[in-house]
Amino acid sequence: MNRRDFFKKSSLGLLGGGLLGRSALSGSEETGETELKIKGYRTLGRTGFRVSDIGAGDFNDPGPFRGLLDAGVNYIDTSETYGQHARKIGDSIQGRDRGSLFITCKLQADTSSRRIAAIGIDKAGFLRRFHEMTEAMQLDYLDCLMLSSPETLEDLECEGFHAAIDELKKAGKVHFVGVSHHGSQWFLNKPKVPMDKILTAAAEDGRFDVMLLAYNFLKQDGSERLLELCGKKKIGVTLMKTNPIRSYTNNMQQYLERKENRREELTATDRENIERMEKKLEDAQDFIRRHNLKSEGEIREAAVKFVLSNPHVHTVCATVLNYDEMRSFIRLSGTRLKGRDEELLAVYRRECGGLYCRHACGLCEPACPHEVPVNTILRYDHYFVAQSREKHAMTKYAELKDHSAAICQDCAGYCESACPYGVPARALLTAAHLNLSLT
Repeated sequence: MNRRDFFKKSSLGLLGGGLLGRSALSGSEETGETELKIKGYRTLGRTGFRVSDIGAGDFNDPGPFRGLLDAGVNYIDTSETYGQHARKIGDSIQGRDRGSLFITCKLQADTSSRRIAAIGIDKAGFLRRFHEMTEAMQLDYLDCLMLSSPETLEDLECEGFHAAIDELKKAGKVHFVGVSHHGSQWFLNKPKVPMDKILTAAAEDGRFDVMLLAYNFLKQDGSERLLELCGKKKIGVTLMKTNPIRSYTNNMQQYLERKENRREELTATDRENIERMEKKLEDAQDFIRRHNLKSEGEIREAAVKFVLSNPHVHTVCATVLNYDEMRSFIRLSGTRLKGRDEELLAVYRRECGGLYCRHACGLCEPACPHEVPVNTILRYDHYFVAQSREKHAMTKYAELKDHSAAICQDCAGYCESACPYGVPARALLTAAHLNLSLT
């Protein structure tokens, strides 16, 4: 069996698209339930609002989104960067009790986007963008307006945003203010500041009532301390990136096929990258066999139960692409991590944790002499692979221009040497470049 076939025929690639891919199957599929309903509601910090422990994030098809609402989901998150998402929300909530829903919207504080650069980040610019979003959602007010991914502590103090918030609050158009972060967007004219430091400053600031951050069973560290601080400050906590499991096998298979089609020989770095990936995937296959896993749903559900078990977490923003995923998420409402699930995650963390580039980490990036934004690129690849947001991911990647992963194929691997988690970053970056570029 050659290496291309190894990735193609790997047991990871046979489990409904891969244990590490998206799957419609669920470990609790056969529950005998005739009606799916949210079973857990939590008070969203000092807002006092009781939100469903499963919330609604980005989606493509309004059908599964309406299914979430029918089941009792009442926390809805959107962003000005989500395309037609706001309009779909507006159409879907018509006829529902507006007072029972908590709707948040994120606005960017940077000018990397041409559109935002043209409108500006002064008070008038934020007000204009706020009214665009509420008009699209057919709303008179937002429960929470969020500052999206501030890159620096200065961005957190964005005068235009806070001036707009003051006016909107006085007019009753916004009830609470929030901040979201999941890692640097890599704007080269600004120094990078870790997510935990930005959000810790936001918690100490006192003006932010709600936070949206990346947190999962493989990404704890500073996030655990941040969650405890939010608990003390009575700040509402909502989560994204709660499932760090995804597929890398197809990426590597496609890369090898492209080299073969172009009749290009594998370089020494190619061989080294592939050998590292083979070892990681062999460990993962052994993990699957020992735990008799039948689908990605089993470990994904355990991952969601992990974050729901944290007393400082109030809701998890679910990205659902189909009805099966919608039902799987609803079934997780009110659950906690225990028994076999707890053991499953502990073993996976120990044996397979090296397959995941931690969201909002960036510890390896200072070691790269080419200034490649490792964590940012692999986050864009996560959008492409795990969330099926291919156009958005490729557009964001194109904005990196000379700082893409094109150079990583033949690099000496400075990022890998600096990674404390043993992530085969060169191989992942090479595969990500294949996904995200047109070349």
